[in-house]
Amino acid sequence: MRRHEGLGLCSACWQKHPGRPFLRGEHLHDRLTDPPEWLAAFVAHVAARHCVSRACGFITDLGRLLEDEHSNSPRALLERSRRPGRSMGSFARSLEDFFTLRGLALPTDQAERLAAGRRQRRLDAVPEPLQQSVVAFDASRMRAQDRARRAGTRPRSDHTLETALATMRDLALFLVTHRGKDDWALVDVHDIEAFLATLPKARKRRLIVLRQFFRFARAQHIVLIDPTRTLTAKEPNNFRGRTLTLDERRKLFRRWTTDERVHPHEALVGTLALLHGASSLEVRLLQIADVDHQAQAVRLGKRPHRIPLDPASWMTLQRCLAHRDGWRTDNPHVMVTKGTKAGRSPASTAYLSHVLDDCGFPPRMIRSTRLVDLVTTMDPKLVAAAFGMDPQATMIYLGDHVEEGRLPASETSRK
Repeated sequence: MRRHEGLGLCSACWQKHPGRPFLRGEHLHDRLTDPPEWLAAFVAHVAARHCVSRACGFITDLGRLLEDEHSNSPRALLERSRRPGRSMGSFARSLEDFFTLRGLALPTDQAERLAAGRRQRRLDAVPEPLQQSVVAFDASRMRAQDRARRAGTRPRSDHTLETALATMRDLALFLVTHRGKDDWALVDVHDIEAFLATLPKARKRRLIVLRQFFRFARAQHIVLIDPTRTLTAKEPNNFRGRTLTLDERRKLFRRWTTDERVHPHEALVGTLALLHGASSLEVRLLQIADVDHQAQAVRLGKRPHRIPLDPASWMTLQRCLAHRDGWRTDNPHVMVTKGTKAGRSPASTAYLSHVLDDCGFPPRMIRSTRLVDLVTTMDPKLVAAAFGMDPQATMIYLGDHVEEGRLPASETSRK
């Protein structure tokens, strides 16, 4: 077998040697006529976060960019390293993490590009005769989002804009396919009612979007009469979701506190939701700096005060931190996955939506169970203040609605 001349290692051992990235960085430094000051720091950055072969590949890609005829400023390098398409590439993400961590460049607009692509795909699915008005509606909402950001108010999120476009796409397809109408001016209240009847549970959410669109269309003289003016949601504003029984809560608590085979992320998300009403977003954005080890408390989301943890919750948090230490990562978040250990971003929303699949209950049901218990046994305003919620948000859990299957047979028959 051929051995490496300097270290006397075989090829397989040399490929795994931890000094390879630093040696390749030194060769790149000697080859460049004007090497950047941050080159050695970048080599150490990728060597600490990636395997030897990937770190060497990143240094080779960086050398290719530094040796071309374009500018070598951090911003220019970051733009040229991005791949076309939905993913900017692992090399570009490593450069972005390195430059933003040291204040050498601002983050890229990758999230905005992905959101624009998702909106464009929804617009392209709208039938041609009705497409132009939906495009104008989307442009007006984008301008409103930009004005809200500049004014410092609460702009609509990208998810809200995409959901609205999905509703308009479905309405346009319904009008062309089932009602035989290819002009917004021909839409009447019966068409809207027929469309809302296709998904009765989404009636309120869809009707809000349709009202916004037809108000815009009437202001732009696309339609003369708003067909949604006389429609109502016909839905009580109270909590109608499912909650856990006492036996189900006990079973989940024993699972997350006694079963060592359960993944630490599942135990943390489930325990915080069951005992402290924590949402998936709050656990997803929980960082190491938010954990107070001396007081055994954490700061969750926008809650005004730190949350003291009981022994069971603190134990599951310690399990999650031990699991994080095994990744040897500099990611500041408590929940670190294989895809985020090399960067600084939180775990993806898709990962959090499936982290409780093994227990059989979604995070929203578990959190709603805790909120219902607190609101019905305490003052809703105190619950809202403790959770950092709007007071009206907790009042919906006081709605008098009981599932038919949970009532005794005699009471069900009397109803």
